[in-house]
Amino acid sequence: MNEFELIDRFFTRAVPAGSSVHQGVGDDCALLDCGERLLAVTTDLLLEGRHFPPGVDPLSLGHKALAVNLSDLAAAGATPRAFQLALALPRADESWLQAFCGGLFALADEHGCVLAGGDTTRTPRLAGEEASSAEGPLTICVTALGDLPRQAARTRAGARAGDDLWVSGALGEARAALACRSGEVRSLSAEDAAAFQRRMDWPQPRVALGVALRGVATAAIDVSDGLLGDLGHILKRSRVGAVVEWERLPRSEALRRLPLDMQRRFSLAGGDDYELLFTAAPAQRVAVEAASAASVVPVSRIGRVVAAGEGLRVIDADGAPMATPWRSFDHFAA
Repeated sequence: MNEFELIDRFFTRAVPAGSSVHQGVGDDCALLDCGERLLAVTTDLLLEGRHFPPGVDPLSLGHKALAVNLSDLAAAGATPRAFQLALALPRADESWLQAFCGGLFALADEHGCVLAGGDTTRTPRLAGEEASSAEGPLTICVTALGDLPRQAARTRAGARAGDDLWVSGALGEARAALACRSGEVRSLSAEDAAAFQRRMDWPQPRVALGVALRGVATAAIDVSDGLLGDLGHILKRSRVGAVVEWERLPRSEALRRLPLDMQRRFSLAGGDDYELLFTAAPAQRVAVEAASAASVVPVSRIGRVVAAGEGLRVIDADGAPMATPWRSFDHFAA
């Protein structure tokens, strides 16, 4: 059972009639009915040893803990308003906490997002380690809240055949950082390695772009688990297919210096990009470019939405289908 089958089987339920839940399980944000506006709510958990290695810089970790949540709000087109923080700490380390809060609150202040409570606890010693000082992993959980006009509600379910497929920024660099760390990538300049690591540690949530695309994008998702996997969520919810043009995928100069197989794997299935992947009608191309300019975030048109029966295909410069044997990240995949 993979992560999304688990969610569908055990946690996806019909929303009762008359509920204040406008959009529930299965999207970047839950949307709650608050009259003329909708309240967008999202939660992300970061676990030491799973989402980040022990000893990671606490300044960047504080930034990333909030950034991944603001990225979900961006996909929904919501303006950030507040967040809550739950921490399970191995110990109360003042210097670590000072740095963590520095990164957290710098990003919060940039987006006018106010800390509105939370919880703290201490992680217990690991099983079988009663006689030692080994303790459970650092765990960080953030719940972020934003709002948007009711008529601007945007989910993963609005894509239609004929829509353009767009993505912001560039793809694959965070995955390249993991490859550097594991030794998979060896001959690389210090400058390129540092650029990859910055993209992993300091993702920039595309909040301004998400807001600018209200009424323009028909569906959106943030790219956290890999382009193909996250696009698959839009296709499933919207009941459509898609064609992705490999040559149009935005890649940095540093990524283009890697072997072609790595470029393809990292860009199409790498994850941790936190860019916006969205669809829009061809008639909205000027509006998309205007939203890009207004938010100072580059966007690239990378393909098109097609009928459901055509599935998801990646094609090369000659229009020939490309093999895509890679899986996006899944916590419970075999």
